[in-house]
Amino acid sequence: MFDFGIKDIVDIVLVAMILYYSYRVMKESRSLNVFIGIMVFILVWLFVSQILEMRLLGSIMDKLVSVGVLALIILFQDEIRKFFYNLGAHQRMQTITRFFKSDHKKEKMVDKELVMPIVMACMSMAKKKVGALIVIERTSSLDEIVKTGDVIDANINQRLIENIFFKNSPLHDGAMVISNKRIRAAGCILPVSHDVDIPKELGLRHRAAMGISQESDALAIVCSEETGRISVAINGAFQLRLSAEELESILTKEMIFD
Repeated sequence: MFDFGIKDIVDIVLVAMILYYSYRVMKESRSLNVFIGIMVFILVWLFVSQILEMRLLGSIMDKLVSVGVLALIILFQDEIRKFFYNLGAHQRMQTITRFFKSDHKKEKMVDKELVMPIVMACMSMAKKKVGALIVIERTSSLDEIVKTGDVIDANINQRLIENIFFKNSPLHDGAMVISNKRIRAAGCILPVSHDVDIPKELGLRHRAAMGISQESDALAIVCSEETGRISVAINGAFQLRLSAEELESILTKEMIFD
């Protein structure tokens, strides 16, 4: 008689969660047809080898499965890396990490002094409808992003931020990266999100902001060139149409420096 216990229920739930997450990843990366094809192949393989017990065809499909796993790892290495990164960068894991920082309160006091130049620069650019994209590093390293732009390594300064994003500046199209209380680089290239849920009225800067917030725990500020509105992307979600007070509150709360 077949025994069915709690362990089997947990097993089924875990497999269902893995399949669901795989479905979401494939859908976001526009590889849904590949996911469906893989599921069909697995079902046929199980039917041939386990139910019909066709040894020759089953052994051939066994070999294809063993090789196919390696092929999938190569093809979807970015999605797999993103999965493990998101697992390690989960909000609860970050909370535990921050708990053990002895100078956490001191950091928050320092952050407050660095917030206002960013807020004032964003409000000034928004008023003039100057497009801008500012990425603030938190616990995840943005070294790879910095390498795509021009290193600046300067103090956080309102006038410097506005000059970098001035329309005739050669660096105004890229993203600025702020890290360790300094402007590290400008003109950086960010990963673009292909999330279909992003409103169509939001442009490429917003998609780039969403992309970096999905692949890291960085905070991204966007000044819209079309509307002059300010938005923030963090943890894969947007906060839109922010006032100066709201932007200051978010930065004061979320910015982290060692």
